[in-house]
Amino acid sequence: MMTRAAPITLSDLTLGYDRHPAVHHVNGHFATGSLTALVGPNGAGKSTLIKALAGALDPIGGICAIDPSLRRAYLPQLAEIDRSFPINVHDFVAMGLWSKIGALRALPPLGPHRIRDALNTVGLIGFEDHLVGTLSGGQFQRALFARLMLQDASIILIDEPFSAIDSATVDDLMQLILRWHREGRTIITVLHDLTLVRTYFPNALLLARDVIAWGTTETVLTDDNLKTARQKIEAPDPHAPLCEQVA
Repeated sequence: MMTRAAPITLSDLTLGYDRHPAVHHVNGHFATGSLTALVGPNGAGKSTLIKALAGALDPIGGICAIDPSLRRAYLPQLAEIDRSFPINVHDFVAMGLWSKIGALRALPPLGPHRIRDALNTVGLIGFEDHLVGTLSGGQFQRALFARLMLQDASIILIDEPFSAIDSATVDDLMQLILRWHREGRTIITVLHDLTLVRTYFPNALLLARDVIAWGTTETVLTDDNLKTARQKIEAPDPHAPLCEQVA
């Protein structure tokens, strides 16, 4: 019986900015259909790693290999998204169908039905004509998840989806993540709430610029591992060398 290759494989992956490494020598893979929480202290490199997985940041060393046959969807932190553009909720969510919109910029036949279903799933029916700039943080995150839903991606990458939003929205959107997991999608989510991670995420990657632990959540989120991660961030090496210039 043939074993399906992992959709994401990291080999000696080093990431950074201006050749200053922020994430060092990561090795491992994310299995097909896995649900993984990416955790670690502030400054651990979590957002840096997920940007690389999304293709938004090139490595300065090593390899980030993504199965090219699989579509990726990436949701950055709320603070990184400009909400000032005058677009209503319906059209904003419809952007999730961009890959299926033809040369005439027309929605596919089932487009309107899928948009309404996505809005209904996240609890935004009745908000179609509202400008996204008028939404609360929780409502805007719901709209982002609805757009993500329409992208129909096999690999879903989400950075800090539950920061500064209400508990009801967290519960509703967590259920949508679990639904995607049941559908066999590979999901990687940056999170700070370790209670949420322990409750819902079977796998975790604990990062503190280096990988401290990667595996089942129970074995990763031990007191010793968390202490090691905190100490590593609190005592950085100021003499860490620059990475070699990539040709």
